[in-house]
Order: sequence, then structure tokens, then C-alpha cells
Amino acid sequence: MELTTFFLTALALAFVIEGLAYAVFPDLVRKMMAIAITMPVSRLRTIGLGIAFLGCITLWFMKKLGGL
Repeated sequence: MELTTFFLTALALAFVIEGLAYAVFPDLVRKMMAIAITMPVSRLRTIGLGIAFLGCITLWFMKKLGGL
């Protein structure tokens, strides 16, 4: 799979998961947003970078294993 297609597929999947979270668990999403508002920016940035890194590693393993 071409790299551009690979990352666009991953982005599309992220949109699907995000949309399902809002559709299926709207109250939980609101609670999580309220918690996020009270967190320091540095903590949110650290969490975001950690999740992004984990996602990249997962995609890399999937590509290596032939899953994508």
C-alpha cells in the first residue's frame, strides 16, 4: 500500500471512531471535555503526543505484519 493511501486510511478510521464516540457516548464525551478543560495545557499536550506516538507505532506494526 502506498504511504499516502496508508495514512489517509488511518485518518479516515480515526474520523469513524471519533464520530462513533460522539454518536454512541455523547454524555461521556461531554464529561471528558469538562475534565480536559481543567487540565493544564502541558498535560494535554503530553497525552496527545503519547497517543499519537502509540498510533504511529501500531500503524507501523500493522504495515510490517502485512495487515495493511
